[in-house]
Amino acid sequence: MLKRIRWSLLFYTILGLGAAVGLVVLMGLIERKDAAQVCTSLKVNVEGKETFIDQEDISKMINNQFGNVVGKSLREIKLEDIEQAIEKLPYVSQAEIHMDMDGTVRVNVKQREVVLRVINSQGREFYVDTEGHKVPVTLKYVPRVLVANGNIKESYNKPLEEVETILVKDLVRIVEHVRGNELWENQIVQMYVNQDKDIELIPRVGKEVLLIGNADSLDSKLRRLELYYKNILPKVGTEAYSRINVKYGGQIICERREGWFMDSLQMKISMKN
Repeated sequence: MLKRIRWSLLFYTILGLGAAVGLVVLMGLIERKDAAQVCTSLKVNVEGKETFIDQEDISKMINNQFGNVVGKSLREIKLEDIEQAIEKLPYVSQAEIHMDMDGTVRVNVKQREVVLRVINSQGREFYVDTEGHKVPVTLKYVPRVLVANGNIKESYNKPLEEVETILVKDLVRIVEHVRGNELWENQIVQMYVNQDKDIELIPRVGKEVLLIGNADSLDSKLRRLELYYKNILPKVGTEAYSRINVKYGGQIICERREGWFMDSLQMKISMKN
């Protein structure tokens, strides 16, 4: 009878049961050790090119809302609650928190990146980030981004609302379109929305306003503006025109300062030229 017993199967079965019991015991010891682990320090790292917030801001927020974490056991520190509280800050896009084996609580924070500052027709100001959310303005930090003002009806009620109007979405499209373009990043210093809801670009060099209308056909409109700067501006100088209109397809309409008329340098152009 004993000869019929598969000793190898019995051996591996006992070995497996022993390993399972050992694992349970080990996990229990680790859990008790983790629960008894005391926080020895708090380290905060803030990522991103913006400086809306810094390590000190995050540390203060944690200590104010959750008490001083240093000296507390892991059981007392609500890591998930802290992480969620940080992510509710309007300047934070993501937060991760964990404790090292040596008891260091590490907090990694990723900031929102803003691309545009909007001043609406009521004087309310807000930023728009890369995800299309509205971010509040702060006196602590002023990022170097384009400012848009004028006849902008987009409201601002609370942080992280999504942009609603086509107009502000167009303004963001323009910013994203010229990003990385050395000429336009340096030349455009502001955007203005006039009474006709047309977008005007305010240049760094020259006193003329560059009227583009909306964000449609941006490549074509900017190419025509480049033609103006290369072929027309050198002939007439920076004082000749008050506005350069490329709103309409295939045209560069130059408006003299003393009055609007079809100037000799105004032209209908073919993009083949």
